[in-house]
Amino acid sequence: MPFQYVIVEKDGRVGYVKINRPDVYNAVNVEAIIELEQAMQAFDGDKDILVVIITGEGKAFVSGSDISRLAEMNSNQAREYSQIGQRALSFIENMEKPVIAAVNGFALGSGCELAMACDIRIASERAKFGQPEVKLGLIPGHAGTQRLARLVGAAKAKELIFTGEMIDAPEALRIGLVNKVVAPDVLLDEAKIMAQKIIDVGPTAVQSAKTVINRGIDTNLGTANAIETEAFSILFSTEEAKEGMKAFLEKRKPNWGK
Repeated sequence: MPFQYVIVEKDGRVGYVKINRPDVYNAVNVEAIIELEQAMQAFDGDKDILVVIITGEGKAFVSGSDISRLAEMNSNQAREYSQIGQRALSFIENMEKPVIAAVNGFALGSGCELAMACDIRIASERAKFGQPEVKLGLIPGHAGTQRLARLVGAAKAKELIFTGEMIDAPEALRIGLVNKVVAPDVLLDEAKIMAQKIIDVGPTAVQSAKTVINRGIDTNLGTANAIETEAFSILFSTEEAKEGMKAFLEKRKPNWGK
């Protein structure tokens, strides 16, 4: 499928989606978000791909939404834009395959929201994060108010959203917004190393773990534990688990049959 605003590539078992509007620091519009969603849906259905890495072309990850387009919207159009963005990011968050954000520059507004929808975030030392919507008289519309609070706590999320201020990569790491900060020239290499670590373990177990974490995090501990127990027990019926335990006892690497 040809895309105008995203670049889609494969490297072994890893899929890459690169936001490609470098002339506007990868600011997204409706069309770019829809293309991103379509690319991720294609990778989710591709049995050869086990992990997806999202990054940006040029000097930015995603600098936000295209303000020239936002300025033309009325309330109904803004509602639709918010819903489209939330739908696309929810798909990324809940698709079975792990998704890594390789944040190479500005991750502001919709860009910060996109990074937060990914499972793991690796940031360049040059990366900047923020939800600056209040500086436009707006609030985040692609679930930024919700995911940021869940990731860094309500108090810190309120500070960042109320002020609209940017933070650098070390601060993002300190507050738990990103998993790791690396030099710019090794960002994609580090993301690929992380992806390979995930590829090397049981794929069904990884997908199950992602589902259990996502389902359990918004419920009470008792319900979440029940979800975990059910998934844990189901895995014992899989050939993957049998092979994993057998390989451990035989002191060899498992053959996952990927």
